[in-house]
Amino acid sequence: KKKLKISGRELVSVPAQLFGLDQLQVLEMSPERESCLRYRMELLPQEISHLKNLTCLYVDSNNLKKIPAEIGTLSHLERLTLSNNNLSSLPPEMGALQRLRSLHLANNSLTELPAPLCQLRNLTFLDVSDNKIGTIPSSIRHLEKLETLLLLFNSLENLPEDVCLLRNLCTLWLGNNRLRSLPATFGELVNLDWGYNYCSCNFEGNPLESPPPEVCSRGPEEIRDYFLSFHRT
Repeated sequence: KKKLKISGRELVSVPAQLFGLDQLQVLEMSPERESCLRYRMELLPQEISHLKNLTCLYVDSNNLKKIPAEIGTLSHLERLTLSNNNLSSLPPEMGALQRLRSLHLANNSLTELPAPLCQLRNLTFLDVSDNKIGTIPSSIRHLEKLETLLLLFNSLENLPEDVCLLRNLCTLWLGNNRLRSLPATFGELVNLDWGYNYCSCNFEGNPLESPPPEVCSRGPEEIRDYFLSFHRT
């Protein structure tokens, strides 16, 4: 079998036989989202490195406190979900996951955007919402293929100009931070959708000016309309 789902209300660990399935491509050890369950696994075993053919690893809603350095050996990994755990850091070896395209880290205990993430040149989706992140490193500009960046419910006071170099961004959610202004070049993120039917930007819960002059002076007219509508509501 190339896909395996392990479940159980009291899931704390996984059997050793699992790591002999060297052809496994998809491993899911997360409860169903609708169930509101949370598993209790605290450690992702080092033996995860034996599953060399993994492309998708789902370990949401556990009690993970640490990710082993061996995660970096999973060279085929394209999707990794670690949301709803107790992670305060990530191993630098994660920077070796050069095929990784989607990374979910929402609702952990991260206080900064880990440096290894900025080495993931093929990353197109990154969710670090609901952590305690206060700054974004300038090295984020290296994520040239990033299309979706979710940073809701953090402690950001500034958005660095380097974010505006991510010209492939289609979705950027920054709601419920502490932003008072945006970079002057923000309007150059031309792939963001500022329409009324669907808006790919979210700024609610920030003490932004209405509308931010440093954005409206360069961006399309839709940006000004968006912020005027945003503050009326």
